[in-house]
Amino acid sequence: MSIRHLTIAAIAGAIVSTTALVAPASAQTEEGIYVPLLTYRTGAFAGSGIPIADGMHDYLTMLNERDGGIGGVRIIVEECETGYDTKRGVECYESVRANDPVMVNPYSTGITLQLIPRAAVDKVPVLSMAYGLSASADGETFPWVFNPPVTYWDGASVFVKHIAEREGGFENLAGKTVGLLHLDAPYGREPIPVLEALAEEHGFELKLYPVAAQDMQNQGSVWLNIRRDRPDYIYLQGWGAMNPTAVREAIRTGFPIENMIGVWWAGGDEDARAGGADAAGYKALSFNGAGADFPVMQDIITHVHDKGLSQFPRERVGDMLYNRGIYNSMLIAEAIRTAQEITGKDVVTGEDVRRGLENLNVSEERLAEMGMTGFAAPLNVTCENHSGNHQVFVAEWDGEKWTVGQDWTEPMTDRVRPLILAAAQEYASANAGWPMRTETCDN
Repeated sequence: MSIRHLTIAAIAGAIVSTTALVAPASAQTEEGIYVPLLTYRTGAFAGSGIPIADGMHDYLTMLNERDGGIGGVRIIVEECETGYDTKRGVECYESVRANDPVMVNPYSTGITLQLIPRAAVDKVPVLSMAYGLSASADGETFPWVFNPPVTYWDGASVFVKHIAEREGGFENLAGKTVGLLHLDAPYGREPIPVLEALAEEHGFELKLYPVAAQDMQNQGSVWLNIRRDRPDYIYLQGWGAMNPTAVREAIRTGFPIENMIGVWWAGGDEDARAGGADAAGYKALSFNGAGADFPVMQDIITHVHDKGLSQFPRERVGDMLYNRGIYNSMLIAEAIRTAQEITGKDVVTGEDVRRGLENLNVSEERLAEMGMTGFAAPLNVTCENHSGNHQVFVAEWDGEKWTVGQDWTEPMTDRVRPLILAAAQEYASANAGWPMRTETCDN
């Protein structure tokens, strides 16, 4: 496996760091708080994986450079290259687990599914930020797994809510056809249960258009089916090279680009930019702001980019997915900070950070302190709800950049939460011996 630290350019198979060479496991508690990042800078998903990896690194590096870490303790960042491959991702997890990580970020639904059964055993919380198993938002069943700020099921409900508003009300969805264009992988299939439930409730027809990983850049046959079915709207649950290809194909085949709405992972700058000027009007859900006009971004420029500590192009600071990596690391840092406050310890463990994640309360006041006013909405995770049902907004591409096409919107929690609880119980029943929660709730 390749492991990259922050000061040396990413090279598959290398082991490097921005702060220091990673010490043996026995020395980790003496040198800092160990945060491994499972990322992918190679393969068909690299176009999406690189900006996120750089955003995650740059925020944590900024905290080290500006503040000396978190609570006076430096963060030791280690990256392991997964290539978005589940087997390699599990191997990465094995390679970093010996160093007592305070949490793990799989950055793949497939890898997350493999790590969920191990989290409680290994005492390593899993932070699957807005990806992974939607049912893991049930903290009673999954006390070691966290998917803030929002689940794929929440996202699907916001998509339906959005098109209902476009049509003048839910009652006008009856008779409409909605397509789900999705990567044929666990990630891509995640929203299907909610879309099926809402289709039955509101009378629209759901059409599924799976795209195999090997066909991400060759979607001609899928778009022939879309032209045949003529769906009124398409929800794009793609990743990597699939997304820009879908945008180009929608334009080429004459599908109204304003009627294709992507999940947040289909809202990268390169995804929309692939369609040129004709991509104006393409939409995607989002939970973080784009652009560099936030105080936190200026701190990252000052303490990271200006010091030559970032690999990300300076002119692209503010890209949507780079900012999403920053958001991800904000959650990491706030969970560590909360764990320090709860335990009174400077150097915290995975068990401590699990408690920190479960008590994550990012208020408007805290966002302002971090220089993130307008960058994100407040977030509150509880013992019962590990996603927080955070608000999202519909971002719209104006031909050059992402804009706020529709303001912050609540997920359809009344519809989604019962489905999550039922799916969590189904998961526990299907996995013989799934443990009941014994962890104390600090809320």
